[in-house]
Amino acid sequence: MPRARSLIRYWGALPIALAIALLALRAVVATPPLEQLAPAASDPRDPPGTHARVGSLLIARGGPVIIGFESPRPARLVVGAVAEGREIVGQGLVKDRIVLPKGPIEIRFASSDGARLVWSPVGRRGDPEYVPASSLSRDGTFSDWAGAAPLDGIIALALLAVLVGSILMLARHRLRAVDRKTWLALAGIFALGCIVRWLGLSSFGQTWDEDVNWSAGRNYITNVLALDVAPESWMWNFEHPPVMKYLVGIGAQFADGFGPARAISAIVTALGCALLVPIGTRLYSFRVGVLAALIAALLPPLVAHGQIVGHESPTVLWWALGILLALQVHDGDPTPRRRLLRLAALGAVIGIAVASRFVNGLLGVLCLGIVIEQSPNRLRALRDSMIMPVVALATLYIVWPRLWLHPISALQLSFEKLKRSHSIEPFLGGLTNQPGPHYFLIYLVATLPVAIFVGVLLWITRSAVAKTRSTILVIGWFVIPLAVIASPVRQDGVRYVMPCVLALALMAAAGWDWLAARIRHAHAFTALAAALAVYLGITLARIHPYYLDYFGEHVGGPRTVAAHKWFETAWWGEGLDRAVAYVNEHAAPNAHVFRNCIQPVHLAWFREDLWTPMVNIPEHATWIVAYAPQTTPCAIPRDARRVFTVEAQGSVLAEVWQR
Repeated sequence: MPRARSLIRYWGALPIALAIALLALRAVVATPPLEQLAPAASDPRDPPGTHARVGSLLIARGGPVIIGFESPRPARLVVGAVAEGREIVGQGLVKDRIVLPKGPIEIRFASSDGARLVWSPVGRRGDPEYVPASSLSRDGTFSDWAGAAPLDGIIALALLAVLVGSILMLARHRLRAVDRKTWLALAGIFALGCIVRWLGLSSFGQTWDEDVNWSAGRNYITNVLALDVAPESWMWNFEHPPVMKYLVGIGAQFADGFGPARAISAIVTALGCALLVPIGTRLYSFRVGVLAALIAALLPPLVAHGQIVGHESPTVLWWALGILLALQVHDGDPTPRRRLLRLAALGAVIGIAVASRFVNGLLGVLCLGIVIEQSPNRLRALRDSMIMPVVALATLYIVWPRLWLHPISALQLSFEKLKRSHSIEPFLGGLTNQPGPHYFLIYLVATLPVAIFVGVLLWITRSAVAKTRSTILVIGWFVIPLAVIASPVRQDGVRYVMPCVLALALMAAAGWDWLAARIRHAHAFTALAAALAVYLGITLARIHPYYLDYFGEHVGGPRTVAAHKWFETAWWGEGLDRAVAYVNEHAAPNAHVFRNCIQPVHLAWFREDLWTPMVNIPEHATWIVAYAPQTTPCAIPRDARRVFTVEAQGSVLAEVWQR
């Protein structure tokens, strides 16, 4: 017994010691960004009490750059040659938009202690990000890692590994009970899910919100590694909680681009899909679990959002993990203490889910229902489950430093910012920003491949024939996330109801399993599963890489829904990069471009010489780029001819016109 207790203390202290060592290493090795600049002589125009630094800032892509600083006291920044550069003066968060050429540009920054440079490079808007040390230089020379912070990425990744390893260590006894075939199925689905999402990871271009999530995530990881808990350091994208941004922020350290962060999103989504194996096994059978996970791994909506730096990937993982843990609370007739520990762990997962997206609080409702329904003593289960919301709220508070001083007012500000009206979108032939409560249900049906939709109908038939506890749970899994219709976020297709997509995958697998059993042939299920896998593979290949614009055959596919304005297509910027690249390749120097027909205009990375002569009247332009022309038509001059088109299965995403 003494030896066991010493081992427990050892394993408890080891993660803490590793985390402290990693943070200490970062503090010793990392160079603060401003120390990359050289001290400079004072200037009478500098604010009193400041010290100046001078050097170069590397502009990776020429064009309009938002640049400035964050300073507790008055500061002065000069961008360009000191004699005739753009001057930015002020206190707090101060920034300006400047069109800059690609390459190093001279800067001079006079500030007091506690100031830092911030910017939004070409293609990134919203809240600014901290200028990394690799983008600054005393002598104008830069490494291949300019724009990135690989050391911070490695240390943050190591900290994540310590955290995950600690959790796995605590759960080691439960993990040992998992049989070999389940581990193999989990590994296989996880690998497939990652591979499918990594293929063409950036082929669809940048999407609307990615820059905001990516920039805030990079800032948050910088704050964590620097142990910076100042309230002003956590105001970036504060309308959304931080956990998603922590995850993608790790990837954001490795490149001045979205690739590594998108790769992390793919991993997280693939894990969520793989967890359908043990969930489906418990509710139906092992083969249903494997087929459900396979379907989820290959469903276009789950592939689409699994490639994007957004809130959807962690939502898929936390819902799957929460449901699995809820199903296991009463396993093995646990002692009261062990049952409370399991409920506390479930509460922590719910808290992390809420800290990824507020509407994930609905996961708590579902998990509470599962725990109570499966308990032999429901009154006791209800009483014990009260620990779940307590732990969930504590978890949300702990992981979000912005809440530490004034949690209530901080949350009120976040909710207030989320009340903003959404832009108008096509829905069932009209244009609206307030669709009815049937919005999500119709979208879920429309974005299912027809074979999966048939599987769901088979599951409905199966459930009508034999009502079971599994039927009630799956119905709850599907219905409870739809409560988001009570909020103002009825928009963007299935984006806010991703847990419903997981439930539909499980329904379809159980439906096809029921049909295979009625066929009464030894290999019927295997044949049906293989056919479904091939069908879904072909479906993905046909719409690749624009999975966001997929619609099922039963509604006519993307071409039909776009032509009739039934649903959104070309809604998040996908495909715009190819249209802009065509203009960049073919336009003459300083050509006139009209870009007002692009709603996600910050995604249009035009060549640097095209920004200054940009025009606001299409008749004055040589080049016109129109985005989502089937749903938001652009007035094209009669003398213009269409020279380039980006399509997704017949739905036009973007057009380029030349006069």
